[in-house]
Amino acid sequence: MQKTCYYSCLILLFVATLPIFALSNSSKSIRFSCKKPPVQNITWGFFAHQRINRLAIFTLPYDMMPFYKAHIRYLMEHSVAPDQRRYAVKDEAPRHFIDLDAYGDSATYKLPIYWQYAVEKFTEDSLLKHGIVPWHIQLMKFQLTKAFQEKDAQRILRLSAEIGHYIADANVPLHTTSNYNGQKTNQIGIHGFWESRLPELYSDDYDFFVGTAEYERFIGKRSWQAVRNANLALDSVLVFEQQLNAHFKESKKYSIEERNGQNIKVYAKDYSKKYHQSLNNQVERQMKSAIKMIGDFWFSAWVDAGQPDLTPLLDFKLSEQQKQVEDKEQKSWIQKLFKVREEN
Repeated sequence: MQKTCYYSCLILLFVATLPIFALSNSSKSIRFSCKKPPVQNITWGFFAHQRINRLAIFTLPYDMMPFYKAHIRYLMEHSVAPDQRRYAVKDEAPRHFIDLDAYGDSATYKLPIYWQYAVEKFTEDSLLKHGIVPWHIQLMKFQLTKAFQEKDAQRILRLSAEIGHYIADANVPLHTTSNYNGQKTNQIGIHGFWESRLPELYSDDYDFFVGTAEYERFIGKRSWQAVRNANLALDSVLVFEQQLNAHFKESKKYSIEERNGQNIKVYAKDYSKKYHQSLNNQVERQMKSAIKMIGDFWFSAWVDAGQPDLTPLLDFKLSEQQKQVEDKEQKSWIQKLFKVREEN
């Protein structure tokens, strides 16, 4: 796909996912056409990120849930903010992944749990090159704890929404490898297939009960455990699709669907069904792991902050000035596209 077409599609993606999520209902429509319809492919899929954050709210204890439920729309809509800015903000992209294969065998046991020790061993530039998601989650949890201590409702909500995004990404097998889109194994498009197409088709049938949020004392170890578990599932993600592909003609593997006025090339439903079955509930397990981990980290940040009373924050609403700042920030993401690792 030519660069101009690629960037046009990205801009459409950003515009279509602004917080109001109402573009499709507007009397005006924005369309970009490409010679080849792109395979839809976004980290975890905006749909999945929103669902994961929403379900995490219901793991929280009584002292927290009313505040989070009162702002459920914000937490869902802003769960995708890190993806919206990953093409616009320098150093955003590495926060979403870690290429464990860049560090050799048993990387999750060799790499330092904490950022300062990792920098001493590998340098910051090297770490950024290969992704920093388990370390960034720890930073976000520290920032969220501080926001609770200060009873800063806006920061609590923004950080809660965004740490949810990074935790969800850490639970995706393809976010733990340099072969993140199957480009090294002739499986281009598998990134979006696993984490976007499959949840959209089948997550309504998943059992998302994960119990109640629990206090996590070892934030660093838990962050790395999520990455380790996701990476252990990577072979299945790749091998099962390779095996399935060998038995399908190209014409049966893909289909065209219309979304927001665009013809989108997607994996065909029959192909998706067989792949989903071969994974044996893997996508469901990883989504549930993300939901539980998000609830645990929100709860732990609140506990570490001294369990502040959130009742006075129930009626918090963004001021017009705050809304303008957020809108301006999002528009700037569209105008400052950086080329980072592509997943299309």
